[in-house]
Order: sequence, then structure tokens, then C-alpha cells
Amino acid sequence: MPAGIGIASENGAHRIAVEWTANGEVKEGVFIPRRDTSSRLNALAGGRVFPGLHHLADFSVNEAHGRYEVAFTSEDGTSLSIIASETDEWEPRSVFRLLGDASDFFQAGSAGFSPCKDGCTFDGLELVTQEWNVRPLAMISVHASFFEDGKTFPAGSVIYQQLPETRCQHKCLSKNSITLAPKIQTDEDLAKFNDFACSAARFQ
Repeated sequence: MPAGIGIASENGAHRIAVEWTANGEVKEGVFIPRRDTSSRLNALAGGRVFPGLHHLADFSVNEAHGRYEVAFTSEDGTSLSIIASETDEWEPRSVFRLLGDASDFFQAGSAGFSPCKDGCTFDGLELVTQEWNVRPLAMISVHASFFEDGKTFPAGSVIYQQLPETRCQHKCLSKNSITLAPKIQTDEDLAKFNDFACSAARFQ
């Protein structure tokens, strides 16, 4: 829930790193094709009162003794589960050579854009951090039905890797929306557009 509302919730976002050019300058951010939440209020207000459509989901979160178990299943069957533990080692096979490289990458991607229900508008939201600290996590198991959908992500195009745990003080600010044409009218059109957008973002 946005800061100041005073209601706590568990939330998950499927993020795809993207780059684009604006006024001759390369920008970094994330395309967020899907958001899930434990809050009925978030699901109702998302995309209306504040940016981003949210799918209602049941969350299970256990964090203790340096071990993290996070899972959710949405009303439409989309599911995710991650089990990880704190470690002092950074995986040498990671796409990021050093933990600091991963930290810089994620911190730079503070601007996120999510598709609206009309299929041609993308709500913008920026994460503004006052403090930023990371440490490595050892991945024990990962499952994400969204990224394991072979229709959107061909076999071998998604590889799970070690992630940094991020602890930060932050606030979220709305950014200007992006609008594309032509307007999409049906749920089928929206699904096709999202498939295209996912594919385009993946190869940025």
C-alpha cells in the first residue's frame, strides 16, 4: 500500500529490466507485467487510486534465522515460491560479476511501468530510496509460474540466479504514464499485447 495509507500488505511484482531512449539519453527501469497483493483494497484501488493493476492472492511469508520462505497463489492460479538463505558468498556464475554490480543494477532500475486495463496505457511508479543496503542470498528453490509459461517465455530463455537481499528506506512516487495506440478493446487483445510486450522487453 502507498506510504501514508497505514495499511500493511504483502505484495509481489514480476519485473523485467528494460532500457529505452528519451531525448537522446538511455534510461533504465523495469517493465512490470503483473503485480499480486494480499490486500483486497490494493486489488480494488490499483490502477484507479494509485498506479498498477493488482491481482488478489494468498501469501505465505516466513522469515527467521536468516532463512526466507515466500510464496503466493493468485485467484487466477498464478503462483510463485522462493526459499533462500543468507550467505556471505557471491555465486561466481552469476550474470553479475560482483555483488556491487548487482546492487547498482537494481538500484538504477527504480522507475517501473505497468500495463493498465485498457492495454495501451502504462502506469509509472518510481522507487525513491533514502538508504540502500544489500547482501547476498543463496537460492534454495525457486518457482514462478509466470516466467515458466512457455507461450510467453520459450524454454531456456529464463534462468534463475542468485539474488541480493535489499533492505532500504523508500517512498513511491507516481510518474507520468505512457500511452500507446491503437486502443485495445478486449481481454484477448490485452493478453496478446502483454505477450508482445513481454517478448519485446525480454530482448531489450
